[in-house]
Amino acid sequence: MLDFIYFTLAFLVAISVLIAVHEFGHFWVAKKLGVKVLRYSIGFGRPILRAVRGTDRTEYVISALPLGGYVQMLDEKDGAVKDEEKHRAFNRQPIWKRFAIVAAGPAFNFLFAIFAFWLMFVVGTNALKPVIGDVIENSIAAKAGFQSEHEIVAINSTPTPVWEVAMNQLLPAVIDRESISVTLRSPAGSESQHQLALNQIHGELDPDNLFELIGFKPWRPRVEPRVGQILEGSPAEQAGLQEGDRILAIDGREIEQFTDMSEYVRPRPGAELVFKISRGDAVRSVIITPRRIEHEGSEIGQIGIGPLNPGTIPEGMIVYYDHSVLGAIPKAVAQTGSMTVLTLKMLGKLFTGEVSIKNLSGPINIAKHAGMSASAGLNRFLNFLAIVSISLGILNLLPIPVLDGGHLMFYVVEMVKGSPVSEETEMTGRMIGIFLLMMLMGLAFYNDIMRLAGN
Repeated sequence: MLDFIYFTLAFLVAISVLIAVHEFGHFWVAKKLGVKVLRYSIGFGRPILRAVRGTDRTEYVISALPLGGYVQMLDEKDGAVKDEEKHRAFNRQPIWKRFAIVAAGPAFNFLFAIFAFWLMFVVGTNALKPVIGDVIENSIAAKAGFQSEHEIVAINSTPTPVWEVAMNQLLPAVIDRESISVTLRSPAGSESQHQLALNQIHGELDPDNLFELIGFKPWRPRVEPRVGQILEGSPAEQAGLQEGDRILAIDGREIEQFTDMSEYVRPRPGAELVFKISRGDAVRSVIITPRRIEHEGSEIGQIGIGPLNPGTIPEGMIVYYDHSVLGAIPKAVAQTGSMTVLTLKMLGKLFTGEVSIKNLSGPINIAKHAGMSASAGLNRFLNFLAIVSISLGILNLLPIPVLDGGHLMFYVVEMVKGSPVSEETEMTGRMIGIFLLMMLMGLAFYNDIMRLAGN
């Protein structure tokens, strides 16, 4: 319950900030271009807070439903306008002004992303070195010569001091299915070059399983397979497992660390598994049947235990990653650009079917990630805000009527034909836009619910 409250609060903070930034773009540019703004609202529905300021008596509102916002400008389409104020009505403005005002919302989302990335780089954070863990036999990584405990020093000549930087290089290459050059450093300090043939990846892409596609896992501290927390009513509890039990083997397969147990159980829901465990000086065998759990559209097995000791990370595996105030500026701009391109590519591959539609998220999953990033610290939360802000900017630029991109599309048509589109065309476009958005949101909510069912 506390997690739900925390995630909800983090989501409300995140979405309110991003909506405020987006609407402020419309508001600020409209004011600068001489258009009268009647209301600046964060949220919809009944106003919670309200204030009137300025010579134009602009109304500033925070409303009850924080899932959107709007800027209401003086416009003859909404009602009669006094003759002395008609020159300040939005509909009376030349097309370049209307275009600039509408485009300002998404533009401010991208500017905010640059600011968030800049602040993230300046603040800095402790991060893990990109050291390879287990390498899957006969995988792309194994064929490239990847070895456990080797550090990824550079990808395509770009230094990779921490996992986040390495991921920013790996993910676009996986999506584009491009071969990349990877520089590895052995524990002894020698460096070697390896060609990672990502063009050999076949089938539907799932960015959540990036490392499985490549064939290796990031290094994690070795966790002894001893039973810690046991969920009430779980198969493990029903089988009589106790805290401190050590799992020696499953179906005769030796278990050396906790992840070995998890990886064996996950693909075997409903199967009777023979666990060999030690308790004190005694060794015994028990049969445990993993319960079926729905996870991201597929069934996995779960017995309901956690590790006794999560393990410790050696100091040598952690580096402090930051940039100077000035040095962070080009890094932030480049990061925003690369994330924008990556998001557009992901969006395109969603439509072509190369990326699973299961990756589409709604407010429930966004709230979960907002809470997780907030609990991980300021740096992670800023990264989350920047990425969602970019997504919001791109979403609003889609040529769908009722979104900013739809209005901009109508303005382009107006520029070409020399006159505005008819009211009938605009109304039909809005109806189509609402239908498309409802379908998109329905799919996003469905994915969210399926994720919840699998957790």
